[in-house]
Amino acid sequence: MAVGAGVAQLEGYYFSAALSCTFLVSCLLFSAFSRALREPYMDEIFHLPQAQRYCEGHFSLSQWDPMITTLPGLYLVSVGVVKPAHWIFGWSEHVVCSIGMLRFVNLLFSVGNFYLLYLLFRKVQPRNKAASSIQRILSTLTLAVFPTLYFFNFLYYTEAGSLFFTLFAYLMSLYGNHKTSALLGFCGFMFRQTNIIWTVFCAGHVIAQKLTEAWKTELQKKREERQPSIKGPLSEFRKLLQFLLAYSTSFKNLSMLVLLTWPYILLVLAFCAFVVVNGGIVIGDRSSHETCLHFPQLFYFFSFTLFFSFPHLLSLSKIKTFLCLVWKRRIQFFIITLVSLFLVWKFTYTHKYLLADNRHYTFYVWKRIFQKYEIVKYLVVPVYIFAGWSIADSLKSKSIFWNVMFFICLCMVTIPQKLLEFRYFILPYIIYRLNIPLPPTSRLVYELGCYAVVNFLTFYVFLNKTFQWPNSHDIQRFMW
Repeated sequence: MAVGAGVAQLEGYYFSAALSCTFLVSCLLFSAFSRALREPYMDEIFHLPQAQRYCEGHFSLSQWDPMITTLPGLYLVSVGVVKPAHWIFGWSEHVVCSIGMLRFVNLLFSVGNFYLLYLLFRKVQPRNKAASSIQRILSTLTLAVFPTLYFFNFLYYTEAGSLFFTLFAYLMSLYGNHKTSALLGFCGFMFRQTNIIWTVFCAGHVIAQKLTEAWKTELQKKREERQPSIKGPLSEFRKLLQFLLAYSTSFKNLSMLVLLTWPYILLVLAFCAFVVVNGGIVIGDRSSHETCLHFPQLFYFFSFTLFFSFPHLLSLSKIKTFLCLVWKRRIQFFIITLVSLFLVWKFTYTHKYLLADNRHYTFYVWKRIFQKYEIVKYLVVPVYIFAGWSIADSLKSKSIFWNVMFFICLCMVTIPQKLLEFRYFILPYIIYRLNIPLPPTSRLVYELGCYAVVNFLTFYVFLNKTFQWPNSHDIQRFMW
């Protein structure tokens, strides 16, 4: 008992040290950003003036910038954070509504995200291993400095706040506080409309849990009755379908699920009403945010995840296992390859911003590889398939029902997006990494080191390698 208390206390010290060091480094980087960026940059030219209008008490719709496509969650929370400084310390509105103060709100969100990630790892991952405390803290630290997420902690974007409320909602759903979870899901929706999908995921987690329990009971019952097992490649699939059909036609089961998930159902119905009244999911400028069936976005996410989780997803043994599986099930993989090639051929879209804005890394990936060599988008299909298989393989500790829920939500959040932008992958990536088994400490240290190098290069290039467009005197910078 005393040993357990000592280990828990030691873990608390490690966590405090990791959080303190991360926040200190973040403050130093924030200072460098503030010195280099005196004016709004990129999407900040829309977000910062709107937040300042809210900060000054101008909440009228006539004061709304029509170029903004997200709801005002970020601005409302920012006012709630910075305004008390005006009342308590007597600071002027010019100071509390300044660019630096508003950007600092996201730095506060990053601290909250660090704590939420740690709590989620403690809840999601089993705590029966001696080394798990170090692994949890290293995993938390690694995800907190995940390059695409960490970069946007220093700009006035919706990423940090959006992640905060979504992770908080997920944590509450894991603890069974579904009304609180749905309320937090609404807050996440106010930051970015597509976060409604992660509210569906929270409800899906509850449903998957109940289905898993019922499925285990069903299998146990069949073993006790010694029923002969049906042989064949599709036998398991058929049994699952029969089970789902029987489960979903039971009024008792359905009423139980509705009673458990009604807060999420109400929120989804409210979202549907919003879409009907608004005439779509996007507010403001809709011309640049059209929805479409962009199936390759799912493949891009697989590649993105393979790149940033390569210590866990890419190894010689994994490649060998994959190749053996391909050979063993060559007909299935041949069909998957043909379908993937067709989806790439017919459903690849190129957004006008992707080709027009040379400040994003995606511009160079697309222009210098995919646009320059048309054949490349077909040649990388085997990489997409390997990445998808490797991701699915890493989630095999989760139930089949959880995996189905996750991949449905993943498709819903990626495929309708026409624009390829890495920050759209942040939330699904974080949810994925939270749910894979805790990797060995050595692999986590390696991953953290790689993230540190990527972050250093990203910040160095952003702050020091500036350029100008021919028709503008403004300083431009490279970013995610």
